[in-house]
Amino acid sequence: MAIPYMETVVGFMIVMYIFETYLDLRQHAAHKLPTLPKTLVGVISQEKFEKSRAYSLDKSYFHFVHEFVTILMDSAILFFGILPWFWKLSGGFLPMVGLDPENEILHTLSFLAGVMTWSQITDLPFSLYSTFVIESRHGFNKQTIWMFIRDMIKGILLSVILAPPIVAAIIVIVQKGGPYLAIYLWAFMFILSLVMMTIYPVLIAPLFNKFTPLPDGDLREKIEKLASSLKFPLKKLFVVDGSTRSSHSNAYMYGFFKNKRIVLYDTLIQQCKNEDEIVAVIAHELGHWKLNHTTYSFIAVQILAFLQFGGYTLVRNSTDLFRSFGFDTQPVLIGLIIFQHTVIPLQHLVSFGLNLVSRAFEFQADAFAVNLGYAKDLRPALVKLQVREQKNAKLFPQYVSCFNGFFVVGISQEENLSAMNTDPLYSAYHYSHPPLVERLRAIDGQDKKTD
Repeated sequence: MAIPYMETVVGFMIVMYIFETYLDLRQHAAHKLPTLPKTLVGVISQEKFEKSRAYSLDKSYFHFVHEFVTILMDSAILFFGILPWFWKLSGGFLPMVGLDPENEILHTLSFLAGVMTWSQITDLPFSLYSTFVIESRHGFNKQTIWMFIRDMIKGILLSVILAPPIVAAIIVIVQKGGPYLAIYLWAFMFILSLVMMTIYPVLIAPLFNKFTPLPDGDLREKIEKLASSLKFPLKKLFVVDGSTRSSHSNAYMYGFFKNKRIVLYDTLIQQCKNEDEIVAVIAHELGHWKLNHTTYSFIAVQILAFLQFGGYTLVRNSTDLFRSFGFDTQPVLIGLIIFQHTVIPLQHLVSFGLNLVSRAFEFQADAFAVNLGYAKDLRPALVKLQVREQKNAKLFPQYVSCFNGFFVVGISQEENLSAMNTDPLYSAYHYSHPPLVERLRAIDGQDKKTD
């Protein structure tokens, strides 16, 4: 009797949806709390707190609807055999345009084109509502509808340019890989991640934003002095025009070896009137670099990637697995998609473990900045520049991380109205950064030790 792989996967997806909805409800209840955490009393005004509550509740209601629609569509696609139906449909389209339907690469690209179109159509209403209703209602959105459409078109064109060679290479590697397939796949994705980390800030990011050197002045001198004292090889310091799209603030650093760069959002500079607060947050991020957190994370990602590809090689020829999902053929891309669905339980466990490690790294980086003498400026900086939750992607999370290649400096807690009351279970499961209250408490403890 064949194992019901598909039914098991759909069942687990629904169980996880119920569990995560339970956590969302706990977090929603935390958003409704009418009082500030004791640590923030006197630090954040009641007016800011009320605005934060309203923003968090709006996003929470939106999240409930979005997740419900998503689980319905994802479950239906698997349970009703829409995936194999769409695969056959995409193959039938090729002869209509004079292409060979037996060519797996062309068939796969046709399939992906249809999936991308479907994703754009189904995601568009949610993106529009989030940007032009929720973000606009709370004073964050700065985009025009034309800018939104232009960015969407640029993203589609980038996918059309980048996806075909990558997909073709993966298919050829799987077809020719033999007993060393896992090694070849890992090596290819490793090189690809390095290439993407290199070209993204230089060629892709400038398509969406304007990057200009940080002007000479006290802020530049302080950041360069800090970097020099830690022997951080800072080569370039940029300001990006984030204000053209949103009033949310951010900053990040990137680069390999002796070619490091730091990017500050113009909104970050506008919101932090005290330059020492920005420097204190940069000190925190340089702590990640000095303590080798980025290196440890990168190594962990590569190990997980290799193990994941190793697992894929064990099931890629399983006829029962493909048949359970409605396929009478075994295309490479479909095999990867099915495998990712079957290891969702492990992905959730790994994601939770990575969050725990990330949170420990954040506390260590805060302590590093405190030991440099930045406790006085780091406290108010974190109130304004609290890093929001970073949720791992469901499909190939490690490569999303690799392609990103950025180490987020901060997102404003006060100015960006991030949640100030958080549920501990929700936070432990979802947040890769500790809540603001926990970080301030740890900074106070470390500061006393330093004194």
